Amino acid sequence: MTYQIPPPVAHFVGRRREQALAATAVAEREREGERERDGESRPLLFALSALGGTGKTELAFRLARTLRPRHPDGVLYVDLDDLRRGGVVEVGDALGDLLGSLGVEPDWLKPSFKARCKQYWTKTEGASLVIVVDNARYAAEVVPLLPTSGDSVVIATSHGPLYDLENGAAVDLALPPLDPPDAMELLRSVAGDARLDAEPEAADRLIRLCCGLPAALHVAGRWIRKHRRGPLPRLIDELTAELHGKGIPMVEVLWDAAYRGLGPEAALLYRMLPSIPGTSFTPESATAVLGRGRDAADRALEELETAGLLDTRDVSDTGDDRKRLPELLRAHAKRRADDSTGEERAEWRLRMVRWLLRQAQRADLYAAGTRMTFADVVEPIPGAPDVPFEDGEGTATDAVARKERAFRWLETERHALYDCVDLAYARGYDTEAAAFGEPLWTHYLDHPHYTDGIEAFRTALAAAQRAGHIPLIVRLRCQLARPLWKQGKFTEAERELTQALTASRSLGESDQFRKLGASVVEFHGMLRSARGDWAGAAADFEASREVHRAIGNEYGVMLQTYRLGEALAELGELERAAELLEEARTAAGRLGRVRLAARTGFALGGVLHRLGRGSAAHELYVAALDSARERGADHDEARILDALAALAEEEGRATEARGHREGARVIRARNGLV
Repeated sequence: MTYQIPPPVAHFVGRRREQALAATAVAEREREGERERDGESRPLLFALSALGGTGKTELAFRLARTLRPRHPDGVLYVDLDDLRRGGVVEVGDALGDLLGSLGVEPDWLKPSFKARCKQYWTKTEGASLVIVVDNARYAAEVVPLLPTSGDSVVIATSHGPLYDLENGAAVDLALPPLDPPDAMELLRSVAGDARLDAEPEAADRLIRLCCGLPAALHVAGRWIRKHRRGPLPRLIDELTAELHGKGIPMVEVLWDAAYRGLGPEAALLYRMLPSIPGTSFTPESATAVLGRGRDAADRALEELETAGLLDTRDVSDTGDDRKRLPELLRAHAKRRADDSTGEERAEWRLRMVRWLLRQAQRADLYAAGTRMTFADVVEPIPGAPDVPFEDGEGTATDAVARKERAFRWLETERHALYDCVDLAYARGYDTEAAAFGEPLWTHYLDHPHYTDGIEAFRTALAAAQRAGHIPLIVRLRCQLARPLWKQGKFTEAERELTQALTASRSLGESDQFRKLGASVVEFHGMLRSARGDWAGAAADFEASREVHRAIGNEYGVMLQTYRLGEALAELGELERAAELLEEARTAAGRLGRVRLAARTGFALGGVLHRLGRGSAAHELYVAALDSARERGADHDEARILDALAALAEEEGRATEARGHREGARVIRARNGLV
């Protein structure tokens, strides 16, 4: 069972009323189930709303843990703020994350929002799930994430009521600040200090300073633990005097006090943390922005955690010791960044951008291998060690492990990388903003987040245009065209590729630039294929192949031969298609391209099947099936099983055909498709 909720916090008090209301709603729903609700399929929805720092996310986690035994199919978590760019959430990406948590492979994710909704409905039908949707702003962000099963529960958190939810569609749980007794209990639990009982008036004043916010009470408790000596009233007097002197919100005083108690490196890192893109960060990211080595960063992070200025519970499943600066503390840290000069803040941002770009370029190299790139490689950043993708002795097994780690890093850090493109472009770091387009292309091919891809490639393209980097302009126009046509925006994609073709002709006649031009023609052929213009596609692939042949690029020749063979098969030129696909299959094997060898073999099998050479087709299908299973490529496996079933039916092997079709059906059902 997938379980994505972190362990409980050490100290949790109060919220008995809200937990009782939730328990009553669950019990009522179960009684309705016993009476067989008249086809009711709507999940139970709890809407937790509260100010930041009130503890709504922790209460959501607590409810999810309580409900876990009743819901055997999984407890899932999605933070919409992780997916929010420019204040807007692409809900299709949230659906993609949830479908991935439910076992749907990236190859099976549908490109459009409507198709993903249907896939999600199919995948969650009859399931018994608990889903926590954190940091929603509007009901329109929550409704598409509701599973179809009435046996499921959704817990949505937001800063205010989700007024646009259908009336009566949710159990509203509005969280007020903790009342004084609960606030005192939490403060005692965190502080563990006898002075709170010995000096109750001072303790009451501190409670009032915290405004009943658990986030503030945790910081106050840790602050008391740090200042063990001296009478509590005097310490509170200092805070109160500062409060009246500055006229700032009361909770701010507590955070300022905790901040002033930090050592120089921890205070500096605290001011720097908001400059790290994304909503969470790793120790490597903190090391990079601090720029003083891993030991210094670890000490600073430990000090921030001790002071209560950091959330170190990792709510992701990435396993990379990810940390988070809670929303209110992030805003406070941004204000404290004013303690540094504008030049210092600019230096932090640029170092962070360049470090992330370097790691993305390294991940790109390990994930995709050596390929055509045009951006300059970023050199090592002083005081900022690289992410450890490499290990071992350079064996084939080590290479596979590096590749997997690199792909995983790109996916885990995708929000930071996408944000970094915007940050770099806004700050005028055009070389860096454009360069991000290359590693993000490798990530897009493996995990196609269409909206993010379109925005990132468009911004990187604008940066390349400002920098006057023509090869990158050409490459980025091609990259932008693909997600555009995948989203059905064929006219826009055509416009980008037309401009890419024009720009490519202004480049020189070096082999690299000719290869880039051939790539543009290939993209144009792929666009024509997507539009069903197979004759035009064949002409493009033929032209691209000739350029690759002229410059001696064997891989390019092989790939275009494969594409040309598929296009001719669509045009009905089967004998010629079979010759080309056999040529491509042989070349792919010679080049060690296992996946392409299997795919070209499968395509060749399809042509031979149409030519009536069933025995040869069956042999190729079986080889492709073995390869797909060995690679865990169940998308390829389902297509091959379909082809084997069709061949078996034609040859009168009905039982075999049914077995193949059932195997394909099981794979599709597992991925939310019928």
